[in-house]
Amino acid sequence: MLTSHFSGVIVPSPVTFPVIRTRVSCQSTSSTTPSSSLTAKATTNHQKGFLHISDFDKATILNILDRAREVKELLKSGERTYLPFSGKTMAMIFAKPSMRTRVSFETGFYLLGGHAIYLGPNDIQMGKREETRDVARVLSRYNDIIMARVFAHQDILDLAKYATVPIINGLTDYNHPCQIMADALTIIEHVGQLEGTKVVYVGDGNNIVHSWLLLASVIPFHFVCACPKGFEPDQETVEKARQAGVSKIEITNDPKEAVKNADVVYSDVWASMGQKEEAAHRRQVFQGFQVDEELMKLAGKNAYFMHCLPAERGVEVTDGVIEAPNSIVFPQAENRMHAQNAIMLYVLGL
Repeated sequence: MLTSHFSGVIVPSPVTFPVIRTRVSCQSTSSTTPSSSLTAKATTNHQKGFLHISDFDKATILNILDRAREVKELLKSGERTYLPFSGKTMAMIFAKPSMRTRVSFETGFYLLGGHAIYLGPNDIQMGKREETRDVARVLSRYNDIIMARVFAHQDILDLAKYATVPIINGLTDYNHPCQIMADALTIIEHVGQLEGTKVVYVGDGNNIVHSWLLLASVIPFHFVCACPKGFEPDQETVEKARQAGVSKIEITNDPKEAVKNADVVYSDVWASMGQKEEAAHRRQVFQGFQVDEELMKLAGKNAYFMHCLPAERGVEVTDGVIEAPNSIVFPQAENRMHAQNAIMLYVLGL
């Protein structure tokens, strides 16, 4: 069981990440008064925000996940007097659009008392109409926190470098930390724990895989990526995860062997935003990597299915698998909001 305590923790120095080829992906009743652990403020404002899961140690990640469970339970109970973001504003930069990212951040920030401002692809044209460093410094003067969903990973690094408020990584071509935090929360809720579980990702070695690898460098579990040859995740990121010596990491081209005894089978679209011209080619290359009923049988009757959404039913996953009783894709989608709420509470020192 996770324990609820949110004391200050040591955050490792930022690490550098490789320039890689573009691979993108997606996504009870309680007391009516907030608990003391929810209202207690941290002593440090973690101003550089949440860019990579591996920027934090195990205790910090588990505390954020524990906080997410607490705040989720509070919201589910109907409690609406816990408003830690009251009087605060968040700028949300969307270089690429997303239903889940926008709604989960905007709704979550609102439910906890804040006001979120949506800035779409044509509102800023960051890097074209205005330099990223200027955007960061201007928005910092208006807002308490900035969330950005961008293409180039360098953009999120530049925002963090020049901003004077916390930056939340809502997705880059390299990684998707908020999604994987929501995934970890979902696994804890359904499996009972993340540590020691076997998570098998089937598909393209993309930004989702990179974030799973970075999580595996912090928390011990067995992570397997089954992908076609030539679509493996970034090798440097794989080596970082292996060298951390925390988790068992496997990269394979055999999905049938990979899923055996899995606690979770995870999938994502084969061709995401910016890759649609490759869709027909990828469908040929990825034959045999669809998560269907037969593959789930090989995983075992206790295996859960997860997908960050949006899904192309009938392509990377069958309709039957998504709609099966052991599919937890919609609780997973909901947990984006709860995990992100906890991340924002952490970086704002609340």
